[in-house]
Amino acid sequence: MHYRSIRSLIDQRVWKVGECIPKEAELAEQFAVGRNTVREAIRVLSHAGMLEVRQGDGTYVRRELDPAQTVSKLNRAGLRDHIELQCLLESEAARFAARRRTPEDIARLKGALAVRGEYTSESILDEFLDRDRDFHVAIATASHNDALQALYAYFTASINSHTKSIFSDADLPEPSLADHHAILDAIVASDEEAAASAARNMLVPLIDKLDALLGTRPGNAKWINRIGATFWK
Repeated sequence: MHYRSIRSLIDQRVWKVGECIPKEAELAEQFAVGRNTVREAIRVLSHAGMLEVRQGDGTYVRRELDPAQTVSKLNRAGLRDHIELQCLLESEAARFAARRRTPEDIARLKGALAVRGEYTSESILDEFLDRDRDFHVAIATASHNDALQALYAYFTASINSHTKSIFSDADLPEPSLADHHAILDAIVASDEEAAASAARNMLVPLIDKLDALLGTRPGNAKWINRIGATFWK
């Protein structure tokens, strides 16, 4: 028996969120293994946040999804899927930043964009990407949504290699400084729709180009524009 056996039963909703799973002895008999093996499997899934052990009560299903498995799938996703997800994250982060930004946020954003500058053939790519990331993280910070900030921080770290490939490939249109200024201007003006639209427009040309090069999912960039404008309404 492996922890995947228990996880599979949770995935199949044999045990639903909030339900108590069978006791160790019952699981050991069901899977024909020792109780120590069952105990280790429960420990692994408890550490992953899928199970919750309540001393003197039992072990309960806390969530259906294994966060580690979800992160693994995110890391394995290709460039096209990453950029599409980034488009959604960027647009909604910009929308909330336009709604909630403070004078301190604006000062931080303006400073970060001034430092970012424009990417040129003379730029040192790693250093430029660090400056670019600082600006986008500042937008997420200005959203004043802790969950969004945490997700964005992980996401930007996970797509670092993909981002490098965009700026290294002459066939792919990288987001320009003007694109970034459009986002900043909308946030400063507290124009939520303009901020979200500017963030989407920054990445839509890249998605369209990838569709043309890969010959896959044509028209999805237009779909992102439509759904992004109404997703949070």
